Amino acid sequence: MTLDLPLIWAGLIAIAVLMYVLLDGFDLGVGILFPFARGMEERDAMMNSIAPYWDGNETWLVLGGGGLFAAFPMAYAILGPALYLPLMLLALILRGVAFEFRLHGRKRGKALWTAAFAGGSLTAALAQGLVLGGFVQGITVKAGVFAGGPFDWATPYSLLVAVGLVAGYALLGAGWIIWRTEALLHEDARRWARYAAAATALLLAAVSLATLLIHPRVAERWGFAEGGFEASVFLVLLPIPLLGLAGLGVVAWGLWKRSHHAPFLGALLVFLSGYIGLAAGFFPNIIPYDVTFRMAANEDGALAFMLWGVGILLPVILGYTAWVYWIFRGKVAADAGYH
Repeated sequence: MTLDLPLIWAGLIAIAVLMYVLLDGFDLGVGILFPFARGMEERDAMMNSIAPYWDGNETWLVLGGGGLFAAFPMAYAILGPALYLPLMLLALILRGVAFEFRLHGRKRGKALWTAAFAGGSLTAALAQGLVLGGFVQGITVKAGVFAGGPFDWATPYSLLVAVGLVAGYALLGAGWIIWRTEALLHEDARRWARYAAAATALLLAAVSLATLLIHPRVAERWGFAEGGFEASVFLVLLPIPLLGLAGLGVVAWGLWKRSHHAPFLGALLVFLSGYIGLAAGFFPNIIPYDVTFRMAANEDGALAFMLWGVGILLPVILGYTAWVYWIFRGKVAADAGYH
């Protein structure tokens, strides 16, 4: 049996990106919520709750970006110039530096690095939202190369997506803090989660509606063609938004029942629903809406060779991730420490 290597690699990269969004999303959310904490003690506890995981979470970004470069070089060459400005990782670099200096630097500079960590988290989330918005609205491609301008991504639609992603990350972060902390910070996180859930629900609905109105190809995929509404097409995809609604329901139920786990798990379901919904809107295109993953794929020989490496590397990453999350399970406090 011949393996469909381009499809396998498309799936691997999709999984890597999803894992990055889910895992790094909650620690970005914690940084976004930093300004709302009562003081340094609460912020110390928030940072301690993500300290063992945050750098490992970003491994998935490296895997996704590196996999795209190696497996789909045409797509990488198009996305680079199209989304170069928001793709710049300066905010993530600032955030990483601020994280370490806040933990290990001098106490008198702690306020500065606290602000840098919060600002870097917010900026990184906004930049990712602008990339996502610019990606979904489509990229101008002619003869296999980018043919648009450097600011094509800078639209009201992309800004709406960016604000929605910030709200979603804040919800993930609040759910994580509820799960991993206690006492007053735990109660504060419940309040943050209520606001973030409401904002996420409203912005998710606004982005979904804007996507259908602005992007006719996506609307057609969902059954909203110019010739009329195709109920049969919509019903096939209906479980995807229902999953998102179920996730919001789990968040609301968890907050009402004072569950420690449900708000975070519900937020994960919301992101999973949104991710699958986006894929349903443009698959099999890897560059919406004119370049398919097969058109952009590398030679089968190269894909097969790299698959051996990923077959070894991916279980190691998954095993390490599971081990770290297990070892550092449980509640944390401000004085827990991290070295």
